Amino acid sequence: MNLLKALATVSGLTLLSRILGLVREMLVANLFGAGMLTDAFNVAFRLPNLLRRLFAEGAFSQAFVPILAEYRSQRGEAETHALINHVASLLGLIVLVVSILGVIASPWIIHATAGGFARNPEKFALTVELTRITFPYIFFMAMVALSAGVLNTWSRFSIPAFTPVLLNLSFIGMALFAAPHFAQPVEALAWGAFIGGCLQLALQIPALAKIGMLPRFALSTKDPGVMRILKLMGPATLGVSVAQVSLLINTAFASWLPTGSVSWLNYADRLMEFPLGLLGAALGTILLPSLSKMKAQNDAAGFSATLDWGLRVALLLTAPAAVGMMLLAVPLAATLFQHGAFTAADTLQTRDALLTYSVGLIGLICVKILAPAFYSRQDIRAPLKYALVSLTATQLMNLLFIFVLDLRHAGLALSISLAATLNAALLYRGLRRREAFHPSAGWPIFGAKLLLALLVLGGTLQLGMGAQSDWLTHSTLWRLGHLALVMGGGMFAYFATLFALGFRLQDFKRRA
Repeated sequence: MNLLKALATVSGLTLLSRILGLVREMLVANLFGAGMLTDAFNVAFRLPNLLRRLFAEGAFSQAFVPILAEYRSQRGEAETHALINHVASLLGLIVLVVSILGVIASPWIIHATAGGFARNPEKFALTVELTRITFPYIFFMAMVALSAGVLNTWSRFSIPAFTPVLLNLSFIGMALFAAPHFAQPVEALAWGAFIGGCLQLALQIPALAKIGMLPRFALSTKDPGVMRILKLMGPATLGVSVAQVSLLINTAFASWLPTGSVSWLNYADRLMEFPLGLLGAALGTILLPSLSKMKAQNDAAGFSATLDWGLRVALLLTAPAAVGMMLLAVPLAATLFQHGAFTAADTLQTRDALLTYSVGLIGLICVKILAPAFYSRQDIRAPLKYALVSLTATQLMNLLFIFVLDLRHAGLALSISLAATLNAALLYRGLRRREAFHPSAGWPIFGAKLLLALLVLGGTLQLGMGAQSDWLTHSTLWRLGHLALVMGGGMFAYFATLFALGFRLQDFKRRA
C-alpha cells in the first residue's frame, strides 16, 4: 500500500466533507447568527458528538483496530469474522442503552454540562429538546466507527472517508428546505443529525458485504479477542474521556460567558477542522492499521520509519496552515461567516478564538499521529497518563485565562492549544524512552528549510491581505476574490520555496 496515495485519497474525501461542513456553517450563520439558537444547538449536538468520540471513534477504535489487524495477520478469515460479529453485537447493545438513557436524562445532562443556560428558561428548554433529538446519533456513529475500523484494516479507506459527507448534506438539506416548517426552525438541524446518522450507517453495509465482513448478531463475551478489546477499552475509555471531559468543562465555562461565546468557539473550531481532518485525522486513519500490522509482524525498523514519515508530512503541511490561520483569521471569518445575522462584531470574536486555537494546531495534529503509535503497540495506559496531565493543565489555564487575564472565550481556546502541545511533547518523549521511535537522519536540515519557507509564506500573506478593517466592510464577492488570491499566492510562495530548497514529491512516497 502506498501511504502517500492513501493519504491523498483520505485527505481528498475529507476535504469534500470539510467544504460541505463550511457550507453548512455559513448557512447556519446566515440563518441563525451567533446567539441563543446556535448556542442551544451547539451544546445539544456536542454531547452526543463527545460520546461518539468516547464510545466509538475514540476508545473503541484504539482497542479494536490493533487486535483486528493481529487477527487478520495471524488467524484465518473465519476467526476474524467471528470477532467482528461478537464485537459489533456487544458495542451495539451498549450504545443503544446509552442513547435511550441520554434521551430520558436530557434535562439533567444540560444542567450538568451547561448550567448557565438555566438562567434563561427558554434557552434551557430548547437545548433539552434538541438534545433529545440528536442523542440517538451516537448509536449510528458507533456502528459506523466499527465499520470504518474493519474497512481501514482492509485498506479500504474511501468509504469511511466519504461517510461524513452525508451528514453535512443532511444538515444543509434540512436547513434549506425543512427549517421554515418547524415551530423552532433550529430543530431542523437536530433532525438533520438524526437523518445523517442513518444515511452514514446505510452506506457501510454494501462495503462490508463486498469484503465478506458484514457483521451478524452473535453476542458473546467469552471470545478471547472480545475480552482483550474490553480490557484495552478500560484505560482507552478513560484516556479519551479525559479529552472529552475537558471539552465539556470548557463548554460549561463558556455557558457562563456572554451569549454567543459557545457559537464563536464553534465557528473557529469549524475552521480548525479543515487541517485537523485533512492532515491529523487522515494520517491517524492510515497510520493506525499500518503500524498495528508492523507491530504484529515485529517490524521495528518499518514501524519507526513509518512514524517518522508521518511526522515529516504533518509538519510540512500543518505548519503553513497554522501560520495562515494566524495571519488570515479576520479574512477567513469575514468571508465565510459574515452574512445575514452574523455581524462584524461576531467576526472579530471568532477571530480571537481562531488566533488562539491556531497556536496549538501543530500539537493537536501531532497527538493524532503519535497516539496511534502507542495504540498499535496495545499500550493504552501511557496516553491516558499524558492525557490526565494535559487535562489538569487545561483547567488550571482556564482559571488563569478567564478569571485573572479576562481572555473570555479566547482563553478557553488558548488553554486547549497549549495543553495539546504539552500532550504531544509527552507522547513523543514516551515513544523515545520506550525506544519505539528513532528519528531518521536529516531533521535539523529539514527544520531549517521548513522555517525559511514559513517566513516566505508569512511575508507573502501579510503583504497580500491588506488592512483587516477592509474585510469587515467590503462585499462578499470582494472578500472571496481577495482571499482566493492571497491564499493562492501564499501557497505558491511556500511550495516554490520548498522546491527551490530541494524538496520533491517522490521524497515522501512510502509503502507499508
